[in-house]
Amino acid sequence: MTAFERPFRRLPGRYSLFWKLACLLIAFCLLMIWLSWSWGRYMEQQNAYLSDEAKTTLSGYAAQAEQAWNLGGPSGVDAWLQAMGKRETTWIGVIGNDLQSLSSYPLSSAQNQRLTFLRGLDWPVSRHVKGLPWLKIAFPGDPEAGSLVIELPQRFMPGRYQVFWRVVTNGVIPGLFTLLLCIGLYRLLIMPLNQLREQANAWRADQLNTRLSQDATSRQDELGELGRAFDHMSERLQGTVVLQQQLLRDMSHELRTPLSRLRVACDSEQDLAQLRQRLGREIDAMQRLVEDSLQLAWLDAERTPLTKETIQLQALWDILRENACFESAWPASRLPCLLGPECWVRGNLNGLAQALENILRNAIRHSPADGVVCLDGRREGEYWHLWLEDQGGGIDERDLERIFAPFTRLDGSRPGDGGFGLGLSIARNALQRQDGSLWAENTGAGLRVHLRLLAL
Repeated sequence: MTAFERPFRRLPGRYSLFWKLACLLIAFCLLMIWLSWSWGRYMEQQNAYLSDEAKTTLSGYAAQAEQAWNLGGPSGVDAWLQAMGKRETTWIGVIGNDLQSLSSYPLSSAQNQRLTFLRGLDWPVSRHVKGLPWLKIAFPGDPEAGSLVIELPQRFMPGRYQVFWRVVTNGVIPGLFTLLLCIGLYRLLIMPLNQLREQANAWRADQLNTRLSQDATSRQDELGELGRAFDHMSERLQGTVVLQQQLLRDMSHELRTPLSRLRVACDSEQDLAQLRQRLGREIDAMQRLVEDSLQLAWLDAERTPLTKETIQLQALWDILRENACFESAWPASRLPCLLGPECWVRGNLNGLAQALENILRNAIRHSPADGVVCLDGRREGEYWHLWLEDQGGGIDERDLERIFAPFTRLDGSRPGDGGFGLGLSIARNALQRQDGSLWAENTGAGLRVHLRLLAL
């Protein structure tokens, strides 16, 4: 990978929280730019240009001046100017295209000088110029005949509420949009974090059954992944606590019987050899129970991956078969292996050996006196599908999954006398820790236990 390609491989995913934040901030920036352009343009019109009312009034004055000029000439303009002096306190004049007064009174030099800085009705009006601006409005009927010149009345000056609108434009409106941005960020970030905090507080109060809402766990971003991880962790904690409590209850129940027998043996008057034999059997049973319970608890709580190695199933079965034959006095012919030498898997040797040994012991324990326990399998893609089949008559369909629960013994459905019901639980946990799986089914003649292991 080149130095140019490396940064692009670190880009967040499609549903990443990064893109949501980026879209939100981009939308906020575009909205502020649009507001600055559109609202600023509107406020410029309001604060720098004459209002429609002012334009209408001044255009009306120009029409009246034109009418006075057309009807009475200079004397008519004089009469009209005299009447306007009573209505407006500002300077008003009527001039021709040669910038000369159309009334009987000529313009002064100061007035002539001001005629060089005349503005139109549609021009912007600056508030920074000293004094009031002078406007020139052409006669509406005949613009070539003359124009009205007027010093803009104070009431028509734009921007009377300029300070107020500046506060609104530069303070109130950006503040409202920023508040909307904060609300969006709060809903996007803070609300899910608050839910995670509430769940953590619930754990602290030993309320392990508390779960996040559907809205929090259905999100496709990093917070959704964190919420689902929280829920999974909560389920794991709750399951671990339940398992520990169940183990304690079951162990106390299972230990009560051998302890009672030990008490009876100690109080009996058996000879020393028989008493030692009885004590040895009960102590061995309790030791096996404690060791299996601790191992099951460790397998369920430990989540670090086991070291994997290459294992030939045929060679492993030969070792397990030899031990099983020694313990059960079965001949090797009743424990055949139909797998060929090509059956190699990847797994933990100790864990797989213990799992197979527990399954094999369970099959032998529940097989008839002349029964056969057979190991067979086939390659399925990246896995080896193995099965170990006995002739013990099978179990009830409703108990096919329950037999893998700790301390489950189905003595009523499968006659036998052994174990504490921990062997299959230990086997399933051991296989799951090496990316395998374990399940069972009835064949009609017995029970078939399936194993799925990674192939080499």
